[in-house]
Amino acid sequence: MVDLLVIGGLGVDVRVRVPALPLPAADSHTVEPIELRIGNTGAGVALAGRALGLRVRVVDTLGADVPGDLVRMALARAGVPAVLAEDPGGTRRSVSLVDPGGRRTSLYDPRPWRGGTPFAPTELAGLVRDARHVHISIMDWTLPLLPAVRAALPAGVALSTDLHDWDGANPYHRPFADIADLVLVSGVRLADRAAALAGTLAPRTVVVTRGADGSELYPGDGTAVPVPPAAPPGPVVDSNGAGDAFAAGLIAGRLRGESLAEAARYAARVAAAACTHDGMEYPPGLLPAS
Repeated sequence: MVDLLVIGGLGVDVRVRVPALPLPAADSHTVEPIELRIGNTGAGVALAGRALGLRVRVVDTLGADVPGDLVRMALARAGVPAVLAEDPGGTRRSVSLVDPGGRRTSLYDPRPWRGGTPFAPTELAGLVRDARHVHISIMDWTLPLLPAVRAALPAGVALSTDLHDWDGANPYHRPFADIADLVLVSGVRLADRAAALAGTLAPRTVVVTRGADGSELYPGDGTAVPVPPAAPPGPVVDSNGAGDAFAAGLIAGRLRGESLAEAARYAARVAAAACTHDGMEYPPGLLPAS
């Protein structure tokens, strides 16, 4: 039995520190050493959850390539077991541009999945039944397996997903929202339409994250609860993965029996703490339990 099963979302980040965002127009810029490291949303949730003391397992596809080897080694260092299928298209990758204040812009290469499903529905269902919480990333290979994931959930086990900067209209995201109990979504594109979107997803719980401006909880009953941001415990180094750390903190709090509001306040502290670390390989005890 694991506390958290993360489905999908492994990859690598090419992290580049830039003088400013947006990057000034120029033929070239001299930057600090450019680094290749584990990244992408599923890795962020898994590694933050492990650093918070959760027993975590990941299931995903990876390429038989150098980036894939880097991901495998990082998961092994963190003590996160992985069930992996080989992706002939290679490992997903992103270029993450980070300014001196820790803000970032990511360029994402999803490496679309080709062919049949990489895991049999029965195999994935078995992994789901062995978890106390399931978090599914919006990977294309998971789409035909969503019904099997939902059907395999034991009573009392919640399913979460992160729709990232969904505008509320793109149909790709909707199947993930429809099967989830807990939906996280960035407020970047939603702006003041967040409450209306949450209403369309009721009775699901919706959490709209707004970075340094905090977040809002929509428990599915027509109410909204603001969650203030937390102060980072040290200098902000890199905000990449902060949203994933928030998701991990929220899941950890709920698994401890905290109320949604309590878990969200804890998650804000976890996200703030994550911003003080360089990369997603967080140290054990990233943030003590609230």
